[in-house]
Amino acid sequence: MVLVLFGVVPWTPIVALCLWALATMALAPLPLRHQIGPGFALLLVLPVLLIWTGRVYGPWPVVCACAAAVSLFRKPLCVLAKRAQRWFRKS
Repeated sequence: MVLVLFGVVPWTPIVALCLWALATMALAPLPLRHQIGPGFALLLVLPVLLIWTGRVYGPWPVVCACAAAVSLFRKPLCVLAKRAQRWFRKS
């Protein structure tokens, strides 16, 4: 990680996605109530990384990264979907 920050390892979209995946894996053992905030932040960063990856490498790595992201975030995405449903029902 220190090598990446000081420019020894080239900063590419694949390196950024790997660091993103490591961050999500570090988040996974936490209880679900503690995953929501950081998980939402990681979900907001993901489109930027996917667009960057798509511009550099094309669409297939983006498809693979999307599949991995949905797999990693299935529980937080379900919680957000349930909260959105409740919010729409109340409105």
